[in-house]
Amino acid sequence: MAATGKVLVILGLCLLPILTSADTCLAPQIKSQTYSTPEAIVSTETVLIAEFTLTCKNSLKNINLYADVGGRLIPATKTSEVNKYQISITDDHKKLPAGRYDIRVFDEEGFALLRKAQRSGESTDSIKPLFVLNLNHSGIWNGPIVQTEFVAALAAILIWWLAYTARSKLLA
Repeated sequence: MAATGKVLVILGLCLLPILTSADTCLAPQIKSQTYSTPEAIVSTETVLIAEFTLTCKNSLKNINLYADVGGRLIPATKTSEVNKYQISITDDHKKLPAGRYDIRVFDEEGFALLRKAQRSGESTDSIKPLFVLNLNHSGIWNGPIVQTEFVAALAAILIWWLAYTARSKLLA
């Protein structure tokens, strides 16, 4: 009995890596939408959002994905829909200037290689992502140079001055 238990434990330990290994997505196809904060008047930070649907040739569903955006590692959030994900980046307006942002998306295997390269101080450019999303951020509009309240107050003062001087000329 003890020998049978040992054999089962050894067999279970041998099969554990096979049963727990993550499958990789073959020939990923994505449909994506992106969003970036358009103006600074109503927001204190810039927000970049990439939402995408992933379809794999081998029909994988709800796999864990991670994104690398300029050296930042961010987990992709799974939405309520099957194979739909969202990646959000938030930072100060000055730290996320206008431009093109390449979002490199990795599966668990690629993410592990990326983390290993970062820990050892190697370049991460050689690690191939599952796919790359491009997000174009047009920049932040800070509003008009002169506020409309100032223009309205200046116009009211000008009209009052013109009326006052015209009245003074009529009475003189």
